Amino acid sequence: MKRKLQLFAGLLMLVGILSACSSAGDSRFMRRVEADFRYKQELLPRGDLFRVFGDPMTRQEREAMMFLYAYMPVGDITDYPGGFYLENVRSTLATRQEMPWGRAVSDDLFRHFVLPVRVNNEHLDDSRRVFHDCLKPRVAGLSMYDAVLEVNHWCHEKANYQPSDARTSSPLATVRTAYGRCGEESTLLVAALRSVGIPARQVYTPRWAHTDDNHAWVEAWADGRWYFLGACEPEPVLNLGWFNAPASRGMLMHTKVFGYYDGPEEVMKTTANYTEINVISNYAACAPLAVTVSDTAGNPVAGAVVEFKLYNYAEFYTVSRKTTDEQGRTSLSAGLGDMLVTAACDGRFGLRKVSFGREPQVTVVLDHAIGDEFSFSVDVVPPAGNADLPDVTAAQRTENDRRFNCEDSIRNAYIATFPAKPAVAEFARSVGMKPDDVAGFIAASRGNHAEVMDFLREASRKGYARRALQLLATLPEKDLRDTPAAVLADHLYNTDKDADAATVLAPRAANEMLTPYRSFLQREIPAADAAAFRDDPQRLVGWCRDSLTLRPEFCTVSTTVSPEGVWRSRTADGPSRAIFFVAAARSLGIPAWIDRVTGNLFYRYAGKEVLVDFEAADDRRLETGRLKLGYAPIPRLDDPEYFRHYTLSRFDGNSFSLLNYPDFENWSKLFRTPADLEIGYYMLVTGSRLADGSVLANVSFFNVRPDSTTQTGLVMRDNSEAVRVIGSFDSESKFIDAATGTETSVLLTAGRGYFAVGLVGVGQEPTDHALKDIAVKAAELEKWGRSIILLFPDERAYRKYAASPAAPLPRTVTFGIDRGGSVRRHLLEAMHLPETVPLPVFIVGDTFNRVVFESHGYTIGLGDRLLHTVRQL
Repeated sequence: MKRKLQLFAGLLMLVGILSACSSAGDSRFMRRVEADFRYKQELLPRGDLFRVFGDPMTRQEREAMMFLYAYMPVGDITDYPGGFYLENVRSTLATRQEMPWGRAVSDDLFRHFVLPVRVNNEHLDDSRRVFHDCLKPRVAGLSMYDAVLEVNHWCHEKANYQPSDARTSSPLATVRTAYGRCGEESTLLVAALRSVGIPARQVYTPRWAHTDDNHAWVEAWADGRWYFLGACEPEPVLNLGWFNAPASRGMLMHTKVFGYYDGPEEVMKTTANYTEINVISNYAACAPLAVTVSDTAGNPVAGAVVEFKLYNYAEFYTVSRKTTDEQGRTSLSAGLGDMLVTAACDGRFGLRKVSFGREPQVTVVLDHAIGDEFSFSVDVVPPAGNADLPDVTAAQRTENDRRFNCEDSIRNAYIATFPAKPAVAEFARSVGMKPDDVAGFIAASRGNHAEVMDFLREASRKGYARRALQLLATLPEKDLRDTPAAVLADHLYNTDKDADAATVLAPRAANEMLTPYRSFLQREIPAADAAAFRDDPQRLVGWCRDSLTLRPEFCTVSTTVSPEGVWRSRTADGPSRAIFFVAAARSLGIPAWIDRVTGNLFYRYAGKEVLVDFEAADDRRLETGRLKLGYAPIPRLDDPEYFRHYTLSRFDGNSFSLLNYPDFENWSKLFRTPADLEIGYYMLVTGSRLADGSVLANVSFFNVRPDSTTQTGLVMRDNSEAVRVIGSFDSESKFIDAATGTETSVLLTAGRGYFAVGLVGVGQEPTDHALKDIAVKAAELEKWGRSIILLFPDERAYRKYAASPAAPLPRTVTFGIDRGGSVRRHLLEAMHLPETVPLPVFIVGDTFNRVVFESHGYTIGLGDRLLHTVRQL
């Protein structure tokens, strides 16, 4: 009662504070914050989640805390103590006072782009205090502009690019690992900039238009304007990165601003957690498009869900979802390329291709019913590129390169402290394990190796060595890199030794951060309930349905509420409820899992797999039919790959949800013969991407019915004219053979006929992607039998690459050094490419000096595109 009275008194004091604010605009804003805070507090009554507001705080601290709690997702309230946020608020307010640019940052910028701890969907940690203490002396005496550059140099000391899974590591975990994907690098840089009081935000293109994949980077505010930069990829100046050219071909760039935000940018979406803004105009030419949704009689349809979709990884991916107003209208600004727009309402839908910049307004007619079977072809053209590059002097570039190499050395020296093979072997013998059994886990754990080794050491001491290895084998590599030993131990020692490893022992259910939920739930679930749930798991389904309140409107940043948080608050969203069910079931010894392909939730009881449906009163059997996709091979493509050439999506009652089959699984393994599939209405998308980034797509809609086989065609479109002579290149161009140190030429190396030449960088994400893509297709490129010549700009770049080479490349690769840049000059002149063209640059040509393929800069699937070309030669 005393805590509640203190909280009430604190809120009354805040009301008085708000009414006394000198700024009318700020006063209005804070009144909205207070209303949103009170609303959330009323809807989250359990768990004493707001008790920190009973603590003594200054006016500024209380306002900041109320702002954070008003808009943070449920999981951030349930899973982190209030003291964590109060410490961060106090640190951030102190930083604002001590940094010379603190006064230049407006309250609005500070509130939205400095104060929030969360950047994306990462696990929150103590990085703000740690980074501040590291960076404060490094930015001392610098201008705000130069401080942004310096912080990025520091981040590059700590991490570089490496692809990984979708779960985002915390900033400190990324530092311990010494690498991260672009979403993790950008989270790291935003956290670091905010730690020294510089407004920063993560910017991302949800999907590229001209190639597969996506990308994230950072915008930082300095001296009155926003600049962009590549995270952990320092350049001499701002507004420069390897992605300048790709971004100029982008169609949509987003950033999610914490809380309710009323800035100058176009608002894409407003949620209870964030305001999503569109910043495409910072990077590319763009135009607005107005969409009107009508029924077949021409009447406008209010409340229709409109999805703007980009072709990427063989699906039409929704990059923006909007709802029509009373006049049946909505709108979007995007880059000057093509999208597919769908609209749906009350069991009917319509779709059409739109071209931004060529048509200012379109009408989408709801002329199809759910269940209609039809197909159509569509050609998708991405925007043309027109990169705007800032000036960089030779001296700036030289100094940046020097620092870049030094930072690589610092990071590599840290990586060298990870256990080497002899140390791992000695550790394994000391705990009675085989070196080969533990080496992979310890190597994958990177900077978290001490935690994994402590876990294995203790498990061996307790006689759990074999079981500990089984547990580690269930985990993706990222879990090995950031899970504490105590969390692993919680799951190991609180699970029956004979329980199934994959469906009971395994801690992970989806993409959540792992927590020690097992002992917690075993302690908290009453014994009578636990016995009832074990006796009939459907009772656990019913408990989740009846006892948990879904608040998806408060869980919109792709984070989840931990199982412990769900239990304490009795609140979840759909994904968090499913994770909680799996966690609770496994804690009680009941096998349970979430299907990786469909997202369906199952448990096993009496030897049978049971589909969990929280809306049904009883358990139900998954109704299935079969699907067979017939494929007539086109030239150079005998066996299409999932996510590269085709995808399937199932209508879930609101929109089409993608089925997540394994990446690049062949058609012959999935659908050449009839495959079981949940009954329903499906969309099949296929696409052939051409060298210029455009796509020849086909879309089909069909039904899968109970106990019957649906047969439909997997149609891959082709264009025999797509590969043609597009330039010339002197095959007698000379370079230094890296293996022998002697001068040679392309002609002497390749012999007569076709060859591929690549101008590559080192330590750059686009080159890393390209070489990995080539490595994936190594066997097929070897069968081609022609030389692939990879040229580095100088000996130092080659030595740096050779010290840490890419995955095994084709044996037909020759490494060379383009001393003096003569090959580069010849190639750029012949192909009419600018001197500032981003690396890597690849061509396929022949000794008649004809070029039939060219690619430069960031692109995904280069190995596949090379094969697509050379198989036609």
